[in-house]
Amino acid sequence: MNQYNKRIQNIPQSLWSLINQVDELKGRWVGGATLNPQALGRLKRSVLVTSTGASTRIEGSKLSDEDIENMMRGLSMQKFADRDTQEVQGYYELLENVFSASAKIPLSESTIKHLHRELLKYVEKDTLHRGEYKKGENKVEMIDGTGKSIGILFDTTPAWLTPKEMQELVEWTQEAIALQKIHPLLVIANFLVEFLNIHPFQDGNGRLSRILTNLLLLQAGYIYMPYVSHEKLIEDNKADYYLALRKSQKTLKTDMPNITPWLEFFLNIVLTQSKQAIELLSKENIEKLLSPKQLAVWQYLETVSEATPGDTAKQTGVARPTVSQAIDTLLRLKKIERIGQGRTTRYRKVQ
Repeated sequence: MNQYNKRIQNIPQSLWSLINQVDELKGRWVGGATLNPQALGRLKRSVLVTSTGASTRIEGSKLSDEDIENMMRGLSMQKFADRDTQEVQGYYELLENVFSASAKIPLSESTIKHLHRELLKYVEKDTLHRGEYKKGENKVEMIDGTGKSIGILFDTTPAWLTPKEMQELVEWTQEAIALQKIHPLLVIANFLVEFLNIHPFQDGNGRLSRILTNLLLLQAGYIYMPYVSHEKLIEDNKADYYLALRKSQKTLKTDMPNITPWLEFFLNIVLTQSKQAIELLSKENIEKLLSPKQLAVWQYLETVSEATPGDTAKQTGVARPTVSQAIDTLLRLKKIERIGQGRTTRYRKVQ
């Protein structure tokens, strides 16, 4: 088990800087949790399409985001290979379930096998090995934009060793998450680089790794995952993704494992995702994400130098308890600030 701890000891200070930046932005997103549910729902549906398209195209699918949107509306997709539409349907539904029920999905080997079964449930060619660790050897290939293999990246764990290595990886990850002595981003990054190195299933490993990324980051409190596509950022940086994995994975079975290249890539992707999430809360976007009553409070506070909750309720016609909830949301979003305490508490727009 110590092999995993060894990899993430003494990581460079530059990586801690990335982690600190991500966590600062994570804290700022918390206010987004009480935004307009309808607006967040629309955003989530858009991300489901974008993430499904990106994750399946990384593995060679030909479907565009527009194709996927049409498919989810029930429009005919006859011009595409059955396999592409089958893979897209499985990914979309599984990611939707992860977004909705991440808190109820425990990380375990049986969960991972179940998620694999769900991912491939529509793919006819995968019927025999869905939800089962590989019985034969597999290799990791790099796929170009046309869906063709342009070379073997590395050889994976032999089939006979896969159950043992998966058991060790999952047990270490469960323990590390429970003990909270290692930063969750390091735990998740290490889980992913090892999962992809083992490549435990005959097919679907890359797609499943991205489903698991969403699940584990949501469970670690990065609750903006459904509103900014992680998969799209991977697709946009696909060459660097493969390179970082390859550089790190070729060291894993040596005396000097070095996952810094992968950590750097992964943390930069998560940081970009965090920045994009906070951008959703910028002045240009915030009004789309507030409920009508939150918006009324915000617009009133924008027009006055300062106001009490009572004044705000009177001037906007919004009930006092609702004004207080809106003020809490706007405080967390750093749109307004508190002045004074107790009965004299007033609020004003952040300058």
